[in-house]
Amino acid sequence: MTVNDLIKTEQFVEVSLPDGEREINGVYIGDLLSWVMGNAQADNAWITIMSNINVVAVASLIDVSCVILAEGVSLDDEVKAAAQNKGINVVSTTASAYETAVMLSKILL
Repeated sequence: MTVNDLIKTEQFVEVSLPDGEREINGVYIGDLLSWVMGNAQADNAWITIMSNINVVAVASLIDVSCVILAEGVSLDDEVKAAAQNKGINVVSTTASAYETAVMLSKILL
């Protein structure tokens, strides 16, 4: 499944989509950035409620396919521009992190 496929579902909304054809191969949930850096894998969809500039840096370092902002979290314009400039796909959902993981498990399997 690509990030473009993900946003075609009603539960996810595009925030920054510079590379929508990026494949999603797994999911990681976490908000402690140092933990995410050590445990998330390239091409994962990363579910978080964090919205600061460091999320973009970690997403770039790990090379995740997308960041999914759960619980209606949004990005300010500066962070959104940084995500776009670094090629980081970001989508959002109003669902909780748990509900998002459950939705993804049904979509990805």
